[in-house]
Amino acid sequence: VQLQASGGGLVQPGGSLRLSCAASGRTFSTYNMGWFRQAPGKEREFVAAIRIGGMTYYADSVKGRFTISRDNVRNTMYLQLNSLEPEDTAVYYCAADRFYSYTYYSAGSWNYWGQGTLVTVSS
Repeated sequence: VQLQASGGGLVQPGGSLRLSCAASGRTFSTYNMGWFRQAPGKEREFVAAIRIGGMTYYADSVKGRFTISRDNVRNTMYLQLNSLEPEDTAVYYCAADRFYSYTYYSAGSWNYWGQGTLVTVSS
């Protein structure tokens, strides 16, 4: 599967953005999907994941502010980012894998990655 992330940009603190991750092929519904982010000088960190059946998982730092969803007809995953904070500034990457891993929060558990989209939260 090939992934293409989009939707990043510059937003003021407290603002919102919606990221999209478009997947190629007709087997999108058979992949678990996730979002990670990487800030300058930091390691890539887990943000959210959504399983094939729709179960979702979130990092504590984004719980209640971010919402992950998927549209299996449009072969697209979304991440709605609300109440953005400067600490959310990072390149956001989408990821996919056929197999669910209990260590879904680890970047090493995902086999397919998009190219990343930059989110900058600043006044």
